[in-house]
Amino acid sequence: MTLKIAVDPDSATAPYEQLRAQLSEQTRSGDLPVGYRLPTVRGLAGELGLAANTVAKAYRALEADGVIETRGRNGTFVAAAGDAAARNAATAAQEYAEHARRLGLSEADALARAEDAVRAAYAR
Repeated sequence: MTLKIAVDPDSATAPYEQLRAQLSEQTRSGDLPVGYRLPTVRGLAGELGLAANTVAKAYRALEADGVIETRGRNGTFVAAAGDAAARNAATAAQEYAEHARRLGLSEADALARAEDAVRAAYAR
């Protein structure tokens, strides 16, 4: 199994975000199974022609999201955390709903603001 990563240097999206998004999608789709060992930061940076800090930033973001885990000197692996992204999104949604209610927004207004934010985020 090999990583299928393509970073477009001409894209408006930062290289670390392109890498983060592609790795996240490949883990979510099962193309990279739980327990798959990812290349080292320096190794992947060399393969992609990126700075090591760029790959490290993507790995840190993925680890914070629960997508990957670093096991010290043993390496970095696709996490076995179930659907961490869905859990994190549900928590964020719950926090948003509680905050909107405290602000006095109606349910319809809170939903409309959330839909606007999702549309804007996915339009990027």
